[in-house]
Amino acid sequence: MRSVADIYQDCLSNADQQAPLDLLLLDAVGCVLAEDVVAVADYPASNVASRDGYALRAGDVTMATALTHVELPVTGEIRAGQAHAGGLAPNTAVRIASGAPLPIGADAVVALTDTDQGESLVSVNVGVDVGDNVRLQGEDIKQGSVVVPKRTRLGPPQIGAIAAAGRARVLVHPRPRVVILSVGDELVEPGSAPREGSVVDINGQALVASASEVGAETFHAVAVGDDRAALRQMIDDQLMRADLIVTTGGLSHGSGNTVRETLGSHGTVRFDTVSGQPGAMLGVGTVSVEGDEATATPIFCLPGDPVAAQVCFEVFVRPALRKMQGWKTLNRSSVKARATFALQSPAGIREFLRVRIQGSPSSGYEAHALGDPKALWISALASSNALAVVPEEATSVSEGTLLTCMLLD
Repeated sequence: MRSVADIYQDCLSNADQQAPLDLLLLDAVGCVLAEDVVAVADYPASNVASRDGYALRAGDVTMATALTHVELPVTGEIRAGQAHAGGLAPNTAVRIASGAPLPIGADAVVALTDTDQGESLVSVNVGVDVGDNVRLQGEDIKQGSVVVPKRTRLGPPQIGAIAAAGRARVLVHPRPRVVILSVGDELVEPGSAPREGSVVDINGQALVASASEVGAETFHAVAVGDDRAALRQMIDDQLMRADLIVTTGGLSHGSGNTVRETLGSHGTVRFDTVSGQPGAMLGVGTVSVEGDEATATPIFCLPGDPVAAQVCFEVFVRPALRKMQGWKTLNRSSVKARATFALQSPAGIREFLRVRIQGSPSSGYEAHALGDPKALWISALASSNALAVVPEEATSVSEGTLLTCMLLD
């Protein structure tokens, strides 16, 4: 029997960080940067108006008040995307749209609402200071500055900033391609006509959703029955498109150990009994097309029980996927919460209990067990927002015991 910590390290050791890839911005959404993004241009590219109004010299309207207006000839108009043909003469104004570049000589913009909005002659009823209603060249982003640092996940704000800095492509750790493969003669797809002894392939759906949530590009392979040759062929077929394969089921002792018998003689997969619950056995290693080590691909073999598979994904697979994508933080956040239940725990086993956390940082948190803490109910997992961890050295949990809880949302 091996510890949860040992299996966790095995998973990380087999999940190499994805090699950097140069992608177009929109293809890089959700990826983690493999470089510091340096601006190739100033943003704004020139001094621009920050609101609709009139570009002028601030010194020409120092005397303007609500009672004493200053009138200036309007010598032109600049719209966004246009440039003024010449400079701005003293004691004149140019009508300007928000986002349009200031003409040479202008150092301020007076808002439309502070004028009579004249077309050939404008009456200004307020004074302005140099720089009023102007966005200066490079005040947001300076050419040569780091706009978004390495190891940042690219969401909409980061994509916008990189575009503003003049970059169309970035170097990122791409989303890993993950194949989810369920194993078992009894499995049928959700919505299929049931047959005697059939079981809905819950794991195929839930694990695809889990991997997608982490940011992976997922592929749901058709469930394979307990046929070793068919399973081996299916895995070989997936190797060319997978950065990681996750199987579920086929680990039982006896006639149901399809995965262990199929992979035991191929690749480097090691199957171990784990000192954790739920999830008594896992397989971790690599698999390749026979005789072709270049196709070696990490593979994690999870139990078939839906709750055990989901818990094992959270504990072992999710951190490995985050490592592959270049994340600095691999594990979910956790809080300390007081148990509102009591139970006995086997010595030497780390238990992950499905709980709902309630409370606040100021008042503290409570962990409420959903249903029977020992029962592997998918309905209880669906209502949980955390996994309460009972450490290996604990043999009991009493009401009020402080537990570390891994947050699921």
